[in-house]
Amino acid sequence: MDTITQQRATDIGIEEAAQGFAAVGSEHRLAVLLALVRAGPEGLTVGEIQKRLDMPASTLAHHLRFLTAAGLMEQQKSGRAIVNRAAFGRIEALAGYLLRECCAESPYCHREETHA
Repeated sequence: MDTITQQRATDIGIEEAAQGFAAVGSEHRLAVLLALVRAGPEGLTVGEIQKRLDMPASTLAHHLRFLTAAGLMEQQKSGRAIVNRAAFGRIEALAGYLLRECCAESPYCHREETHA
């Protein structure tokens, strides 16, 4: 992960977090993102996602645009196909945004031990 991606993952703000969480606020978009996460860095073509999720092409295209705009996935043309990949750094940043607040106001939680 390059320096810019590392910085972005640790410095995510509330507006950026809200955009990312809104993007996965739909069951269908969450299913698409989970399929990409499960596929790993190799990613999936649009056809592969469509087959796995049994989703119409027009509906899938809408969800892919939404996830891409939120920075949760990336697309790369490979010949005639478009490969879709989860943006793991951004997904980690969203999880980190929530977890860095874990137990912030609780005297009973040892954050270093819980989330080291």
